Amino acid sequence: MQERFPQISYESLDAGVRPLADDILKVSSAGLGGPYNALLRSPDMARRCFDLLDYLRFKTSVDKRLNELAILIQARLSNAQYEWWAHETIARRAGLSDAVMTDLRECRRPASMRDDERLVFDFCLQLSLNHRVPDALWQEVITQMGEQQAVDLTVLSGTYVMVSMLLNATQVGIPGGAPEPLQVLDPLEIRRRLLA
Repeated sequence: MQERFPQISYESLDAGVRPLADDILKVSSAGLGGPYNALLRSPDMARRCFDLLDYLRFKTSVDKRLNELAILIQARLSNAQYEWWAHETIARRAGLSDAVMTDLRECRRPASMRDDERLVFDFCLQLSLNHRVPDALWQEVITQMGEQQAVDLTVLSGTYVMVSMLLNATQVGIPGGAPEPLQVLDPLEIRRRLLA
């Protein structure tokens, strides 16, 4: 798969965009790669997306382990290879178990989730696949996580749908030509397996 944008270089950026690139380089393990390679082609939007992603990744009210689970759920749902590749290591460092990640990568409902992981999994799946959250599940999220975390988790899920779309549309590959971590599955098959 050929990446659709050549890698942007710091030196090629206008002087007015370089402060944003500096902010990206402070936190991005991909440098100006990954989604930033595309986003920097629209600098005003890139600044707004960066600020939102910065909040959702580093300042959110949601526990880091649960945050990364939600990101991996979106990667799996979207067959977003780069997103999965970039966040699997981060999720592991945040305490998400290999067993949960393996089941999710293989498009199975993880069998060994903790209670809070099950809640995030069910919430993100219902929101992403049905675009609704049943009343009982919503109330459980509010009771267990609180209103701010419910809002942050919802916005995180939607934002990483956007990131997945951007990565997939521009065909961002895995650095160094490493193998893709996800089997590409038809969306209906993903839905069937994960909602089973």
